[in-house]
Amino acid sequence: MRLGNRKIYSLLVIACLLAAILAGCSGKAPDGAVNAPANEPANEPANEPANEPAAEPEESGGTASQLGSLASFTATTLDGDTFTQADLQEKDVTIINFWSLTCRPCIAEMPDLAAYAKALPDNVQLITVCLDGSGNEDITKEVLQNAGFDGVTLISGSGDLVDLCSNLMYTPTTLFADSDGQLAGDPITGMQADLPGVYTAAVNQALAAGGKAEISVE
Repeated sequence: MRLGNRKIYSLLVIACLLAAILAGCSGKAPDGAVNAPANEPANEPANEPANEPAAEPEESGGTASQLGSLASFTATTLDGDTFTQADLQEKDVTIINFWSLTCRPCIAEMPDLAAYAKALPDNVQLITVCLDGSGNEDITKEVLQNAGFDGVTLISGSGDLVDLCSNLMYTPTTLFADSDGQLAGDPITGMQADLPGVYTAAVNQALAAGGKAEISVE
């Protein structure tokens, strides 16, 4: 490879890496499985997750409800417990963050997610779905512990959850479900510079649709 071509190649790689860090990881989960939509499960330490450069995600082009719903599903949590639509019914809004061990932006924003989850009022909860967590439980726990996230994380499931995961195009993707498991608003993809502001606005939109009072997160 000539020197000039090497410089051009290096610049393209750097540009792709920057796009991945600022935006997210692209890909699609295979049908019938709750798996990572991009690359393969990480087998490296949690602070150095494997990841290929990914282009900046495009606009979602639709509302979250077009991805499906969570009206009927059963899931297994990272701790081995069961989580179903009945657990959504206990809250007015559930924030659902889909991420993977192979996605650097997902892991980079996890401390912000953890802090935001702890600041939420009792009628709103935040859970995560680690798309490649099954079989990688120890690494997943390490990532979450390092970030300070002590909420619910789903690693496998059936029913509507599988269908929803198969429709995702990017990680991280965050969706908002009401107590019936119906999704509201637009999907939020990629890292957010103002995560509390963006998420709270989406939560309040979902609450307003259900005739509920808005929240304020300090």
